[in-house]
Amino acid sequence: MKAFLDTNVLIAVFQGEHIHHAASLRVFAPLDPPTGCCASHTIVELYSTLTRMPAKYRRSLDEVMLVVDTVHQHLSTISLSSDEYLAALKSASALGITGGAVYDAMLAQCALKAGAEIIYTWNIKHYAQCGQDVVQRLRTP
Repeated sequence: MKAFLDTNVLIAVFQGEHIHHAASLRVFAPLDPPTGCCASHTIVELYSTLTRMPAKYRRSLDEVMLVVDTVHQHLSTISLSSDEYLAALKSASALGITGGAVYDAMLAQCALKAGAEIIYTWNIKHYAQCGQDVVQRLRTP
């Protein structure tokens, strides 16, 4: 069964103090590229988030690059083509998705493109706007 991991799940994996660390790690640890994936953009979001967290939790650039390498070892990455982005934006617009939720809609399209049977996220609310194909796959770790 192929699993797609949202950025917020991966952040929790690599932040030991995070409330969802243990649950997220249980989902992430057994995955490998054939069984787990994330959006290519998620790698950038992960880098951005881990390098700008409050000082107590912020990771150094070297640490974050180790995180990126670890994610790359465990997950395949999925990208949308420009045509797929346009189609996904048209779909998001038709569904009434606005603001920052559109980013999750793009990630959901990556999950569908990958053929993920499960989409793990801690942000069910945004993904739930993305239509029944996405809703039926949604899980929290």
